[in-house]
Amino acid sequence: MKIAVLKEQADGERRVSATPETVKKFIALGATLAVEAGAGEAASIADAAYADAGASVGDRAATLAGAEIVLGVQGPDPATLDGVAPGVWIVASLNPFAERARVDAYAAAGYEALAMEFMPRITRAQSMDILSSQSNLSGYKAVLDAAAEYDRAFPMMMTAAGTISAAKAFVMGVGVAGLQAIATARRLGAQVSATDVRAATREQIQSLGAKPIFVENVAGIEGEGTGGYAGEMSPEYQAAQAELVSGHIAKQDIVITTALIPGRAAPRLISAAQVASMKPGSVIVDLAVEQGGNVEGSVAGEVVVVNGVKIVGHRNVSSRLAADASALFSRNLYNFLNAFWDKEAGKPVLDAEIGDAIRLTQGGKIVNPRLLA
Repeated sequence: MKIAVLKEQADGERRVSATPETVKKFIALGATLAVEAGAGEAASIADAAYADAGASVGDRAATLAGAEIVLGVQGPDPATLDGVAPGVWIVASLNPFAERARVDAYAAAGYEALAMEFMPRITRAQSMDILSSQSNLSGYKAVLDAAAEYDRAFPMMMTAAGTISAAKAFVMGVGVAGLQAIATARRLGAQVSATDVRAATREQIQSLGAKPIFVENVAGIEGEGTGGYAGEMSPEYQAAQAELVSGHIAKQDIVITTALIPGRAAPRLISAAQVASMKPGSVIVDLAVEQGGNVEGSVAGEVVVVNGVKIVGHRNVSSRLAADASALFSRNLYNFLNAFWDKEAGKPVLDAEIGDAIRLTQGGKIVNPRLLA
């Protein structure tokens, strides 16, 4: 069983889908590893480190020749997979809703495309969950990005020249990224508050020492939505939340927005009028900018200034911590393949619960129900 590790080609993608650590683990299973030259360079991993771990290092053609599994961070362009035989697994984050044409091309080529972001959020799959591992880093980095753009200190400082007040930070959306953003802002000394449409997150917010900001007397979501994400709320709740947020956000120095709905545009959480209500020098970090943005006026890949308020819209935030993001992503991939590795067959054999959830294409067809609906 040959596993190929490709160098990422997407603009700004610095992560890699295997590290020397996971290369050694795959070899211990009985696999042969081939790594494309330069694959780990942007994540501070030299080709020599892969070679020392037991992988062969070569050009793309040599890496792909005879491969039965192709690993990537983002789905590789089908046009760059010359020589890859039908039936080969493509295992990566495939962004199937936004990149449907690419998925169709995988099907036409006969590849079996496995979308790691479709991994079901069940207990036994937690160690395989790329969304959680990468979102955790994104939430951390979002706070650091805010601190870099904010021209004041985060913690309260008592000095001989007087006292500096602590920054007020507000986190909107308390999933994995939001929880890490709360924890990071707290560690930096900010006064932190947070909100979410899921009522069950109130205790999580409080457990991290932040103040929960919730709509009262209008029903929200009790517990988690589908797959751990929030669903869309009623017009009554949306109106009540907008009123609550408008009063709160005007007093904040830092706002981090993290709300996403899989397969749909990101919900709009902050309007232009709410941005205008904030003090000059305030900073908003929109982690959903690549799916349309939570913030009116945010621009993917840019830091824009509106009425003195900076709106940060960095793309692919986890990739900006390439070394750690690669380490976690590669472990997710290893944990996935290892969990299904059949020693007698010398390859992984998927079960229905996880296999059917993540498999997009098979036998020349689109097979995933989420893409057939």
